[in-house]
Amino acid sequence: QVQLVESGGGLVQAGGSLRLSCAASGRTSSSYIMGWFRQAPGKEREFVAGIARSGSRTFYADSVKGRFSISRDNAKNTVVLQMNSLKPEDTAVYYCAASNKGTGYYTVPKDKSEYTYWGQGTQVTVSS
Repeated sequence: QVQLVESGGGLVQAGGSLRLSCAASGRTSSSYIMGWFRQAPGKEREFVAGIARSGSRTFYADSVKGRFSISRDNAKNTVVLQMNSLKPEDTAVYYCAASNKGTGYYTVPKDKSEYTYWGQGTQVTVSS
C-alpha cells in the first residue's frame, strides 16, 4: 500500500515554471515505477512523464519533451516534476501515480490502468 500526496501546483504565466512534488508513504516508493499524469476539463487523463524504479531512466510524452523533467529521490520517497516553458495547454490537474508493472528500464506504462496508486491531484493553471 502506498499513499501519494502531490504539492506545488498553482497559477503561472505562459513561459513560466512550476515544480510539482509527490511524497510517498507506506511501502517504499522504490518498489514502483512512478509517473505523472494530467487531466484537463473534458479530456481523458493522459501520461506526462515516468521514471524507472531506480531513477536511471525517464520517459516523456511528446507534448512535454524538452520542457518537463521528472526525477526521484528514493531515500526521501519523493518524485518531482519540473515544468519549464509552460503553455496554456499545460493547464490541467496533475496526478502522481505508482505502478508495479516492471522496473521501468526499457519503458514505463503509459496507460493509466497500469497504475495502482494515485494521489489526489494538484491544479496547474497557465495563463496566456
